[in-house]
Amino acid sequence: MIDNVNLYQPRSPTWCPGCGDYGIWASLKNAIKIMNWDLDKFVIVYGVGCSGNMTDFIMSHGFHSLHGRALPNAEGIKIANHMLNVVCVVGDGDCYGEGGNHLLHAMRGNSDIKVLVHDNRVYGLTTGQTSPTSPHGYKSKSTPLGVIEYPVNPLSLAITQGASFVAQGFAGDITHLITLVTAVLKHRGFAILNVLQPCVTFNKVNTYTFYRERIYKLDDKHDLRDREKALSIVSDPGHKIPLGIIYQVERPTYQDQEIVLQQGPLVKQIIKNPSEHADLLAEFSEVEKESYHMAG
Repeated sequence: MIDNVNLYQPRSPTWCPGCGDYGIWASLKNAIKIMNWDLDKFVIVYGVGCSGNMTDFIMSHGFHSLHGRALPNAEGIKIANHMLNVVCVVGDGDCYGEGGNHLLHAMRGNSDIKVLVHDNRVYGLTTGQTSPTSPHGYKSKSTPLGVIEYPVNPLSLAITQGASFVAQGFAGDITHLITLVTAVLKHRGFAILNVLQPCVTFNKVNTYTFYRERIYKLDDKHDLRDREKALSIVSDPGHKIPLGIIYQVERPTYQDQEIVLQQGPLVKQIIKNPSEHADLLAEFSEVEKESYHMAG
């Protein structure tokens, strides 16, 4: 079994003292240990933001993507080798802002990837600008008079757009969070876990105290397949914040339905006559050259 030592990188985290990222980091490492994954059988794809710094603090195959592009990279990795377990570590700005378009299509395709969202309701790495989940009226450096837009509800979005696993956790309750992350890793299909994660430096509103006064854990008897019930839970007008698995169904994944993958992982499929694809490769090469010159 994997022990925590195997997952440690010889680098000290650069997160602020008290940052919720520590709780998510610890929960992910413990969940991977519970899953007993071999280190060469999983890959973590990171977005840009404070959460993306985890690239340096956990030992695994990793890919640090561009801002908002973690999910398409994760999908590409999963299609190339669907035997790998693919996890995304992203932030609320990275996933729901710049990456919002990719999120929609990954969910509706039920791609077999696991998404852990560090939701601190600000862009922490760039010193506290508002994010898609910032509350209406929230004041920041970029919105000194208060943000005009209403926040995205990522949970209702995930339920309605096809995610087959939707959950929410709190970085201040690591024991519960380990259980949720483990459930995410076990699920086959698109699984998203929104983790409420205080930014102690730039968000003085959504603090640990703020969440502890409002969160509640869902009853174990909650019917995870009831879509309408799940939507009512995440739209609670009483402003209570649910924690736990909110919605879970089983349906074929994108990879299950891709005929080519039924012959085995793409990375292991042999191209018998590479010369037959010479014209296609040449065409791609020309397109790449044109793109390079246009960018230059």
